[in-house]
Amino acid sequence: MSIALNTIDGLGLGAISGTTVASRVKAYRESAGYSIEDLAVTCGLANSEIAAIEDGTDADPAKLRRIAAALQVPVSALLTTDS
Repeated sequence: MSIALNTIDGLGLGAISGTTVASRVKAYRESAGYSIEDLAVTCGLANSEIAAIEDGTDADPAKLRRIAAALQVPVSALLTTDS
């Protein structure tokens, strides 16, 4: 799965792999010392929604914005490509 990012926060990005986003979310979560449950409570999502994002099956832009805010990182940190 790839994610079209041209509408997320006006970043003007192309597409990024869902697995890349998933691994970044997990890495930022772990570096913040959060469990999936902790992050879910902090950003107001269900545990299953966080798990779906981290396994690459969901990449809802609204959820990614909430996760980025909860982790105190810009959404671009989850979405920009390494070029």
